[in-house]
Amino acid sequence: MNAKLQNLTPVIDPESEPDDDIPDLTTPYWAAKFAAARVQRGRPKSTAPKISTTLRLDPEVLEAFKSSGPGWQSRMNEALRKAAGL
Repeated sequence: MNAKLQNLTPVIDPESEPDDDIPDLTTPYWAAKFAAARVQRGRPKSTAPKISTTLRLDPEVLEAFKSSGPGWQSRMNEALRKAAGL
């Protein structure tokens, strides 16, 4: 290690010290709260999830839907539902 770095004393910033009013999260009270907390990550599960599939389309059809901007997949899904009578 560099000799200059070894002789440096750490600077303690009083603003980075914890406040007295912050609760001790290691107490049994907080341990129980954390254990009982429901953890939910990511997007909520859909009641009617979509199915991923591979579909071959004419380039012109795909370009027409894509050129209409964001949401083209939802619009394509709606057009297919309409064509299927759903």
